[in-house]
Amino acid sequence: MERTGPTVRFSGLLAAATAAVLAAGALVATAPAAGAADVDLARNGGFESGLDGWSCTAASGAAVSTPVQGGTKALKATPAGSDNAKCSQTITVKPNSSYTLSAWVQGSYVYLGATGTGTTDASTWTQSSGAWKQLTTTFRTGPSTTSVSVYTHGWYGTPAHYVDDLTLVGPGGDPVVIPAVPAGLKTTAITSSSVALSWNAVSGASGYNVYRGGTKVATATGPSATVTGLTPSTAYSFQVAATNAAGESAKSAAITATTTAGGGGGDTKLPARALVGYLHSSFANGSGYTRMADVPDSWDVVNLAFGEPTSVTSGDIRFSLCPVAECPNVESEAEFKAAIKAKQAAGKKVLISIGGQNGQVQLASTAARDAFVTSVSKIIDTYGLDGLDIDFEGHSLSLNTGDTDFRSPTSPVIVNLISAVKSLKAKYGSDFVLTMAPETFFVQLGYQFYGSGPWGGQDPRAGAYLPVIHALRDDLTLLHVQDYNSGPIMGLDNQYHTMGGADFHIAMTDMLLAGFPVAGNTSRVFPGLRPDQVAIGLPASTQAGNGHTTPAEVNKALNCLIKKTDCGSYQTHGTWSDLRGLMTWSINWDRFNNWEFSRNFDAYFGN
Repeated sequence: MERTGPTVRFSGLLAAATAAVLAAGALVATAPAAGAADVDLARNGGFESGLDGWSCTAASGAAVSTPVQGGTKALKATPAGSDNAKCSQTITVKPNSSYTLSAWVQGSYVYLGATGTGTTDASTWTQSSGAWKQLTTTFRTGPSTTSVSVYTHGWYGTPAHYVDDLTLVGPGGDPVVIPAVPAGLKTTAITSSSVALSWNAVSGASGYNVYRGGTKVATATGPSATVTGLTPSTAYSFQVAATNAAGESAKSAAITATTTAGGGGGDTKLPARALVGYLHSSFANGSGYTRMADVPDSWDVVNLAFGEPTSVTSGDIRFSLCPVAECPNVESEAEFKAAIKAKQAAGKKVLISIGGQNGQVQLASTAARDAFVTSVSKIIDTYGLDGLDIDFEGHSLSLNTGDTDFRSPTSPVIVNLISAVKSLKAKYGSDFVLTMAPETFFVQLGYQFYGSGPWGGQDPRAGAYLPVIHALRDDLTLLHVQDYNSGPIMGLDNQYHTMGGADFHIAMTDMLLAGFPVAGNTSRVFPGLRPDQVAIGLPASTQAGNGHTTPAEVNKALNCLIKKTDCGSYQTHGTWSDLRGLMTWSINWDRFNNWEFSRNFDAYFGN
C-alpha cells in the first residue's frame, strides 16, 4: 500500500504473449511420405466426434457441419478480443523420432504447431482467407520426450477460422493407460453454498472430474476443486475420477459433506459481505487525515496503516499516531482508543497492518521472529485490537534459489513469518482476525513464475506469498490481493489481463478460488481458498493507485463472480456466491473522493 501517489511496480508482460507467434514456418502443399511404421496419432483429428480429445480456450471451439474439408464435421474456432481461440491436444510420442504435423485450414491468421517436443518446437501459419489450405510442419522429439501438445489457433479479435483433418504422423508412443482411481478424497472447507475438496494426485492423470450424487459438476487440472451453488444445511455425496487421453478412471469412494446454515459461510468473524479499508493513522498524505471516530459504519474491517519496523531485519514493529505537525486534526491517544472500542461495540474489527510501501520487514532470523511476535503483541494489547493484517511488499519476502515447492518453503524470511503468525494466533485464540494484502506479483504471478523473473532473469519474489498463504490457510480470515499497481497477469485461460476493468478482477479472483498449478507444474497445485476468505482489492480513487476501477466495472466483476452474469471474455471456474466483499486503499482516499467506493458497495449489497 502506498503513502503517496501511484507507482507502477513492474513492467508489462504482454510481450511474452506474442512471442509464440513470431516464428512462422513454411506453407507446404503436401506432407512428406510416412515411414512403414508410422501411424496417425491424432485423436479425432477430423472432429467427427465433436471436440472429443480437444481443449479450446475460453469455450472458443465448436464442431460444425459446414464448411468441411473431409467427412461431415470440422472445427470452427472464434477468437475474442483477448483470446486467440487455441485448441490443443496432448499426444503420446516416442523419443528421438521424427513427426509430421498437418491440417487443412480456412480463414485469416490460422496457426498450426507443436510444443513440448524436447528440441525445437514447430509452427506454421497462413494469413490468407478463402479456400481450404493444407498447413504442414515437421519436428523431431528429444531424447526424453514422451508427449507433445499439438495446437491450432487464430489471432485476437479476428473472424472465426476452420480446421479439419488434422494429423500427426510418426512412430506411435507407448500406449496411454487409463489412470488409477483417486484416493484420499476429503473436504477441506465447507460453507453454506460450497464444499472444497482435495484428493491424492494420480500418476499419469491429466485432469479430474468431480461428481455430486453421480452427476459431473466440476473439472480440475490438479488434486483439488470447490463445488459451489449448494443449498445451506444439506448433505451431499461426492466422488472424483481421474482422466487422461485414454479415458476416465472409475469413481473414487464417496464421501458425504453437509453445508453450513445460511448467513455468511463458515466464518463468523465478519458479516456475510464485508468492506475492508486502510486508515492512514500514522501519517498524512494528499488525502488528509481521518479520525477513527469519523470512519463511517460502512467499513466492517479497519486496518491501521501502518506498524513499521525499526530496521528491515530487526523484527521490532512500532506504531504511533500521526504527529500533530503533520496531522493538525489528529485525535489524542485516549480518544483513538475510545473510538476503537466504539467500533468494536458496533461489530467492527480493527487490525494493525504491518508493512506497506515503506515498511520492509525481513524476519531472516529466529531473533527477528521473536521480536516481531513480542512487538506486534504489544501493539495489539495497547490498543485492544482484533488482529493483524500482513501487508509485506518490496523485498520483505523472497524464495531461496531452487526453492520450487510452495508446500515446503525453506527461505528463512518465509518460514519465520509463518511461525510468528502461528504464535500470535495461538496466543489470542480463535477470535484472532488475520488478513493479508499482497500484490499480484507475489501471488497470481506464481502461476507462471515461481521464484523466476518474468524478464528472463531470476526474481525470487515472484509468487513468494504462496507458501505463506498456503501454510496459514486454516488461520486466514481474509485475503485481499491488491488488484492494482500491477502489470498484465496471465489468468487460468492463459491470456493476459490488464488492470482497471472488470475482466482483470474476475480473472485474478477466480484464480484464488479455483486454485492453479504453480509455475505450470500440475503436480504442485495451489488449492483454492474458500469464497468467504477472499475479497477484491481496489484503489478507492484515481489518486490512490494505478488501476482504479469505476463503480460500473466493479459491479460487473461482482455480478460475474457471485452470480455468473455480466461476464466478459473470461469464463469463471465456479459461481462464488459466498465471496466476502471488497477491500480498498484507502478509507482516507475514499473520503477524498466523496465516499464513492463505499457508497457503491452499500448500494450493491443493499447495506
